Amino acid sequence: MTKKKETIINVALIVGLLLVLYIMEHVMSPTAMIFTVLKKGAIYALVAVSMNLLNGFTGLFSLGQAGFMLLGAYTYGVLTIPVEQRINVYQYFDGGIIQFTVPVAVALVAAGIVAAVFAYLIGLPVLRLKSDYLAIATLGFAEIIRAVFQWDMLGPLTNGSNLLRSYPTFKSVIFPFVVSGICIAVIMMLINSTYGRAFKAIRDDEVAAEAMGINLAHHKRIAFTVSSFFAGISGALLAMYQTTIQASMFKSAMTYEILLIVVIGGIGSVTGSCISSFLFITCSEWLLRFLDNDTYIGDFHVPLLRSGFRKVVFSIIIMIIVLFFRQGIMGTREFSVKRIRDFFTGRSGKKKAVKGGASNE
Repeated sequence: MTKKKETIINVALIVGLLLVLYIMEHVMSPTAMIFTVLKKGAIYALVAVSMNLLNGFTGLFSLGQAGFMLLGAYTYGVLTIPVEQRINVYQYFDGGIIQFTVPVAVALVAAGIVAAVFAYLIGLPVLRLKSDYLAIATLGFAEIIRAVFQWDMLGPLTNGSNLLRSYPTFKSVIFPFVVSGICIAVIMMLINSTYGRAFKAIRDDEVAAEAMGINLAHHKRIAFTVSSFFAGISGALLAMYQTTIQASMFKSAMTYEILLIVVIGGIGSVTGSCISSFLFITCSEWLLRFLDNDTYIGDFHVPLLRSGFRKVVFSIIIMIIVLFFRQGIMGTREFSVKRIRDFFTGRSGKKKAVKGGASNE
């Protein structure tokens, strides 16, 4: 199959998916749980891919994703609350200091830029660290930024510990799919570029990469900044989905959930992160909800089923994956039309047989 033909098929599949979503919205109830899964899954797919760019493709173990999502969410909310609504939102802070609004598209880009600027400044010192030390430093940043944004001294900008609300949200499931799809496509183009090959070289062996002339500090900053840019956009999308913003939402547990998604999908696979995002949201928001509910069969109380048991099940799942399925769903492979065709035609198996036969001879 030629590259051009494969591209046409991919575009047709994307258009078909959007058409299916459009039909679903006009046929099914807007409160159906599947729309919750699709909207939140699309948002988490973007932030998981952005984290995979850093952890999977560059080999930098960062745990600051929730902090950058917080920056993106607040930037979007602050810039898009209508002027006439600000006195009601910032009721304890005289209407706030921002007295203008920008279009949604501009606010989304601004959300990414603010997160990227913070990432660049933070990256100057912390990217000198490696492995667990980098993870602890970025996790500390996320916790600090969450506490600072609840500080009353920043109330005229962030509304302190109070909710931000009344900003534009999305009703259609198509919107997060389109925005996340465009961002993920940009990330994939970066991964397939010379910069992406440099990221992978750094991941595999920093000493060898530096010997080949790759500027380690420069490329690490690029990966960290770009990853944070798209995390900021995903934070803005999450704010639109939840209709309100509060700093206490962006806890370290959110970063752990994103890391779990990346591990399940396969560290080093973009499509793996996307698939596992929808699987994770489907389980957590839909299929496994019953685990948090007290259940009685007649007078018999089913043991263990109570609030928080769902988290225990997720913990067991991640332990099983780490022990027995370390490559995740996709490993380092990518989902493609060619791979599906080869799977159903058995062509990949034939190639392996031919290679095996040649080696035996």
